[in-house]
Amino acid sequence: MYWQKELETISRNDLDKLQLERLKNTVNQAKNSPFYASIFKEYSFSADKIRSIEDLWKLPFTTKEDLRSQYPFGMAAIPLQKCVRIHSSSGTTGNPTVVLHSAKDLEEWANQVARCMYMVGIRDTDVFQNTSGYGMFTGGLGFQYGAEKLGALTVPAAAGNTKRQIKFICDFGTTCLHIIPSYATRLAEVFYEMGLDPRKDTKLRTICIGAEPHSEEQRKRIEELLGVKAYNCFGMSEMNGPGVAFECPEQNGLHIWEDYVIAEIIDPETLEPVPEGEVGELVLTTLNREAMPLIRYRTRDLTRFLPGDCPCGRTHRRIDRFKGRSDDMIILKGVNLFPIQIETILMKFKELGSNYLITIDTVGNSDEMLIEVELSDLFTDDYSTLQRLTKEIVRQLKDELLLTPHIKLLAKGSLPTSDGKVVRVKDLRKLS
Repeated sequence: MYWQKELETISRNDLDKLQLERLKNTVNQAKNSPFYASIFKEYSFSADKIRSIEDLWKLPFTTKEDLRSQYPFGMAAIPLQKCVRIHSSSGTTGNPTVVLHSAKDLEEWANQVARCMYMVGIRDTDVFQNTSGYGMFTGGLGFQYGAEKLGALTVPAAAGNTKRQIKFICDFGTTCLHIIPSYATRLAEVFYEMGLDPRKDTKLRTICIGAEPHSEEQRKRIEELLGVKAYNCFGMSEMNGPGVAFECPEQNGLHIWEDYVIAEIIDPETLEPVPEGEVGELVLTTLNREAMPLIRYRTRDLTRFLPGDCPCGRTHRRIDRFKGRSDDMIILKGVNLFPIQIETILMKFKELGSNYLITIDTVGNSDEMLIEVELSDLFTDDYSTLQRLTKEIVRQLKDELLLTPHIKLLAKGSLPTSDGKVVRVKDLRKLS
């Protein structure tokens, strides 16, 4: 039942002591980073001044903008020759965020993911197929190394090519998948289109889902279509990647591994802690990162701590399904993107006006993006020109966003205007 029973069922008192010890080590490690060395000097902060976890609140938050400002290696706390891997999250039009890993960091990360997978019943007798992209995206390699640490037979299928995925599932006897929710429903559709019933014609029984928002209704639909149990996973590249928090078999909140991170939930406006059980922004501090520790990192994800003990016996606190974000980032099909990326492309076309609306909605079993944009007074051409213009806009947006939106060009004045803040994004997905 437990991968590391002593740590997973540790008493609250002992967990607090462990966090305090690891926080001091983290601060000592972080002072080797040019960024945090400057912060600690400004706030007269050092490890020997830490008496409790609450002392952490004396420090300012770290943000994604801080990471971008230190691009590429200003956050490093060890020499580059001791780092063995770089991961990078998608950026806007500026610098991406870069995360450095030492060999020890990768070993700890693999252990963290293995713990998550073991918790939901995955064992060394399983065949684990990973449908996430590899490369700079952390989802692929994070689960790959976790599954190998666990001892499962791994199938690094990567993303896309659904019929090939199905062939592997059937031929290799795949029992577990890592997959984004929208692709899980598409995979099920193709199974049935091919005359196969995944509930009867495969050995699938467990899937790990994450990387994009999804509702409880979508999870239940996936479970019914594929005949599996689907467990929610939370991770982000700044915190290594997948495995920061994970559902247990109770499927009632995600255990956030508090021997790896200190979690806070704050009001995104006042920046003060919210009362237990109230929704706020999740803030995380790494506790065993060697190459690039992060202190009080604002994730921008909105959630809450769930009250009470979990029947599974694990003592690490649970966070609720995410309610949204405190910034304007959109997560679609596992891709992080910002409206400014879309606006930057649209404004390159003299034929387009300045008014546009991005709508995210669930169409069938897939989340889709529709971008409606008004034409400018300069556009006076015919229908065929309009078609060519639409295709070129889609092409450039696909190159930038790494996904294909639907484009609808409208006559000037078609979209609503406002004297106040213009609504640029409507997310109509049901995520509660």
